[in-house]
Amino acid sequence: MKKPLMMLALALIVSPLLAQEEDFEGCKDSTVLSRMKNCHIDSCDKKDFDRAEIRTGATDEQMKAVEGEVQTILYRCADNVSFLSIVRNAENALKAAGFTTVYSGAGMNESPAYSAHKGGVWVDIQTQPNGGQTYTQTVVRSKEMEQEMIASAESMEAEITKTGYCSIYGILFDTGKATIQPASEKCLNEMVKLLKNNPSWKFQIEGHTDNVGGKETNMKLSQSRADAVRGWLVAHGVESPRLTAKGFGETKPVADNSNNDGRAKNRRVDLRKI
Repeated sequence: MKKPLMMLALALIVSPLLAQEEDFEGCKDSTVLSRMKNCHIDSCDKKDFDRAEIRTGATDEQMKAVEGEVQTILYRCADNVSFLSIVRNAENALKAAGFTTVYSGAGMNESPAYSAHKGGVWVDIQTQPNGGQTYTQTVVRSKEMEQEMIASAESMEAEITKTGYCSIYGILFDTGKATIQPASEKCLNEMVKLLKNNPSWKFQIEGHTDNVGGKETNMKLSQSRADAVRGWLVAHGVESPRLTAKGFGETKPVADNSNNDGRAKNRRVDLRKI
């Protein structure tokens, strides 16, 4: 009769110890998808802007690069948590939340994998036998990079002296409009400085878009944006006869329009000396 009591006492001691597996300091679950039961966070990483590979097929070549806010969490689970249960739980939860399945099947090391997206939010689940039952959850909220580095008047002058023009990426517009955002003023003020430092120079302000939307719409939008930049410069002290404006729409890409990075490079304003 004493042995069962001793075994029960031992179980009461061991169970709390198993439950005390703590998450790695500073790590939290994603707000998009919670963790699997009996798992804790082994490590985590979060970037305001980065690129992540989302699985779209069984081979490592079948991946989709998505840029935006990236949160990666490595979970370590109890031995009785199967890889299949992790993937199926994630799949059911995401489907219930309105996500669309991108891939469900074998992934790295033939372990179960799952990926899904809803609008600009992407989730990738990859299980792996990494010294135990572990899985990596990657959540990407796709977005364009915020332009933080602004070309100076001096660097613009050097590029124009060398090539006759420079591409400017610090001028931001409201989506689908020619409204200049306030964050553009640092760059525009550098353009004013450039023009005042070189009073004999004249320029054509050229507007360019990516290939999203209709060609006619993009042509009109690029012209409106070029006009808006010209208007801003004139309003801030640049003589009107020194500037012309022309929109080229999507006709002069400088990068591949099939990915976010390329489209971002194509959405630009060029300052061309005439």
